[in-house]
Amino acid sequence: MTPRASYLELHATGELARRVTALERLLEACTVCPLDCGNNRLRGELARCYSGALPVVSSYTAHFGEEPALVGTKGAGNIFFGNCNLRCVYCQNYQISQAHKEQVKNEVTHERLAEMMLELQARGCHNVNFVSPTHFAPQLARAVLIAAGRGLNVPVVYNTNAYDSVEVLRLLDRVVDVYLPDLKYSDSGEGYTYSKVPHYAESARAALREMYRQTGDELVFAPDGTLRRGLVVRLLVLPNDVAGVRESLGWIRDELSPRVAVSLMAQYYATNKAATDPRYALLSRRVSEGEWWRAVSLLERFGMEEGWMQEYDGASHYYRPDFTDPETPFKDVRDFQRP
Repeated sequence: MTPRASYLELHATGELARRVTALERLLEACTVCPLDCGNNRLRGELARCYSGALPVVSSYTAHFGEEPALVGTKGAGNIFFGNCNLRCVYCQNYQISQAHKEQVKNEVTHERLAEMMLELQARGCHNVNFVSPTHFAPQLARAVLIAAGRGLNVPVVYNTNAYDSVEVLRLLDRVVDVYLPDLKYSDSGEGYTYSKVPHYAESARAALREMYRQTGDELVFAPDGTLRRGLVVRLLVLPNDVAGVRESLGWIRDELSPRVAVSLMAQYYATNKAATDPRYALLSRRVSEGEWWRAVSLLERFGMEEGWMQEYDGASHYYRPDFTDPETPFKDVRDFQRP
């Protein structure tokens, strides 16, 4: 039997509406993310993310570049929010995340956002995957409330940069079915240098603890193999070990669980300011093959038991090793299409 989306039970009891009201109160003096800007977004005051009361949607589509369990056969139902609470100098979507004057024309009502969700479900998408949702958490919750009343029943995926408020995440408990955080750095100094926010590592780790509290380390799948509930931590390998993958994996293993699913990504390339500004020279090239395979070897060293990894030569494609089958030990993963 396919597990039911968590938010449907909250909707049936009226708890979802109460959660939405509590989340929207945070917009009055914005504390939606750890920046705690204090702007009254309900009155049109823009916070650090350049976002006000209405959500900004750059695009929405069936997407096939996510992890296999999210993509399935008909795609993840991606909704790409505009603007961002980070300012990553290497952001691959900087035209969306760091061009607020252009993105303001993409403001939509909560009702329209709900319609997008229902359209994606009607297309057969296996989930609604909110990309960069942090600064619009109250708005997406309002849209989920509206859409649930109109027949939405697919899982909600929270595809985040992990710079999230623990208070907000607690209010999203069972509103979100799948957490997909990108744990960018193990050191907050790198977070300030390359993403322009304070206390990144501390804030992101607190957020992941809360996500783990809600989901544990078990991934719940539908009969067709698509992911219905759980936590998947993404680790993007950066040149010169700027991300601190070793430290992040050790923290996940020791503070959460070695069974927490990890998605190791090779898709970095120099873009935005990292491609041209000498201050960011450490990020001015692609990850080398040696750097990538050293990161892959850490999965075995730290005993990580579940997850996905991208192919080095085709970073838009994922390879999911069978970590439990004794006939295919994890050490073989390091040799997957390796010269």
